Amino acid sequence: MRATADGSGSPTSGALREGAERSHRENQLLLRRARRGDHRARQRLVEKYLPLADNVARRYRRSSEPLDDLVQVARLGLVKAIARWDPDRGTLFTTYAVPTMTGELRRYFRDSTWAVRPPRALQELCLKIGPAREALAQELGREPTAQEVASRLGRDVEQVLEAMAAANAYWALSLDGPARSDDPERIPRRDVLVDPGRELGRCEDAVALEQLSGMLSGSEREILRLRVRDDLLQREIAARVGCSQMHVSRVLRDAVRRMRTGAGVRDAGL
Repeated sequence: MRATADGSGSPTSGALREGAERSHRENQLLLRRARRGDHRARQRLVEKYLPLADNVARRYRRSSEPLDDLVQVARLGLVKAIARWDPDRGTLFTTYAVPTMTGELRRYFRDSTWAVRPPRALQELCLKIGPAREALAQELGREPTAQEVASRLGRDVEQVLEAMAAANAYWALSLDGPARSDDPERIPRRDVLVDPGRELGRCEDAVALEQLSGMLSGSEREILRLRVRDDLLQREIAARVGCSQMHVSRVLRDAVRRMRTGAGVRDAGL
């Protein structure tokens, strides 16, 4: 390749440099006029870079987010970039504007698009997982594992799994929608949910049981816990606590009777 007289390396690169410098000078002039109150100059600068803002918005397009909303967010970032850009530092306007618009779009996804908002750290990690998985899928020719995604992002696999679970909070699903997409009967989600009345009753029973167990000694509560919660046999409990099976049976019988009496329930002859 023959170098040109100005050392640019090629006529094309020299023309590009001249065009960038000319655009930079034009932007400086427009911005100075705009900051002196020339609204037409400000409008011209905005219109000049609207295509750039729209292109940045398309990079962040998601299936659930209307492109028009993303375009508006990117254009808001463009306006902020115009207000904050300092041309005297020698930085090209596009070099400053693109990160500003990108940051505005990321804040939009972080703060405005979650149906239920998890902690910010999880939100930010969720936004990184998608691009990382896509890049790994292209490199590996298959869907990457959570461990591979964690290695790419420099995170623990537990953090990645937690963020993947938190991603379920991004969209809200209608209770009237089908519980399963492949269900020909299209049973609504509300019909397969846990009965709230039954669950509330279980919570009330658990609270009452916790209060009633306060009348028992520590050893009695431990034996009752091993029998009820851990579902151990009496001989297993006896081996665990170091006593006879007969003693375990007597403790369980007496403990249940005292708790039933405390709850105002008649003894059924246990």
